[in-house]
Amino acid sequence: MTSQPQRFSEPVRDQIARTSTELLLSAASAWEIAIKHALGKLRLPERPVEYVTSRLRETRTRPLAISWEHAIHVSDLPAHHRDPFDRLLIAQAQIEKVTILTADPTFALYDVEILRP
Repeated sequence: MTSQPQRFSEPVRDQIARTSTELLLSAASAWEIAIKHALGKLRLPERPVEYVTSRLRETRTRPLAISWEHAIHVSDLPAHHRDPFDRLLIAQAQIEKVTILTADPTFALYDVEILRP
């Protein structure tokens, strides 16, 4: 959100800015950032390790590790979504009972709370 805040509606920006809102970044998202950057599909102003670390600090976001429970829960999900990263995010959201910020309409097919940008 820090690089393109205009992609988010004002109500979403307000909710994210509230100190009462707990922000999480899945290790799966950090992993996807690293992979896309290495493949040249994601341009960043600095190396992924510095980029992700500085954004976590800047936005008071807590990293969310991938547990074995998260990983194994993917096998219980219906096959609505084929992307393994997104399936892991859905599993994490279900287990941790957290909301996912996404524009991907496929997420709505799962039993997860969604916040649309």
